[in-house]
Amino acid sequence: MDGRTAKRGLVACVLLSALPPVRLSAQGDLDHLAARFASMTAVTGLEPAMTDSLRALFPGSTRDRVGNVTLTLGHGSPKRLYTCPLDEVGYVVGNILPDGFLLLRRVGGARSAYPLFDQQLEGHRVTVFGIRGAVPGVVAVKSVHLTRGRVGPGAPDPVFTVDNAYVDVGASSAAEVQGLGIAALAPVSLAKQPQLYGDRLLAAPAAGRRAACAALAAAVQAKPKVKGTVVVAFTVQSLYASNAGLASVKALLGPFDDIKSAALPARYADTAVETVALADADRLVREIVQWMEGR
Repeated sequence: MDGRTAKRGLVACVLLSALPPVRLSAQGDLDHLAARFASMTAVTGLEPAMTDSLRALFPGSTRDRVGNVTLTLGHGSPKRLYTCPLDEVGYVVGNILPDGFLLLRRVGGARSAYPLFDQQLEGHRVTVFGIRGAVPGVVAVKSVHLTRGRVGPGAPDPVFTVDNAYVDVGASSAAEVQGLGIAALAPVSLAKQPQLYGDRLLAAPAAGRRAACAALAAAVQAKPKVKGTVVVAFTVQSLYASNAGLASVKALLGPFDDIKSAALPARYADTAVETVALADADRLVREIVQWMEGR
């Protein structure tokens, strides 16, 4: 090694040592947590799998009769609430046909999906959550050759809706479907493969909600010096008209002097590639910690 190379190496070591390792570690933790949350499914009214994970993440947390996961920090006054809704628009098994195909029904009616929302299903992989675990499936695509022109000369083909979704889970009979642990009302979602790309961008279904909840979780893990009492609530059933989860938290643990809800801006909302900037999640973590500490 010559003197010039050694000098460059020394400069590199000095520059690297000057970087803030705690900050980089915190970013990595938040990115991992956001991607982990984005890989989970919590169809409205059917959120137990995700709330089980939150209970494991936060020892001492509780789950109320509706399904919300809550954690109380600090004590005394003021008593405040910080919430994050977990649930997402999704589907359930509406019927099991004799030939083994599944029919679907959409869940999360309080939030009006855009007209082409269901088209994301056509020809794509889905996951069916049966009592024996997750079962992969795919939504069938109609034959272009056999259906072309059926509507009438020059008329456009009808728009795909959830009523056109036939899910193939590799079964050839209803009995085989039941053998997989799948029954009516089993939750169904698009197969989730969160993608981190570019300058800390996260793309996944419901990425905005998931990253916001990850920011709230990261704020709790930062162990802020809470002013008074702060109840942290990861709520369920927010997409029903009554927002039953939040209503339950208010009734059981309120009244509260102030209520905040975690939210982040997202691009391509309500699509399979909804995208959120994790730099925004970093800022949200700092804002939540400051709010908890009364600053």
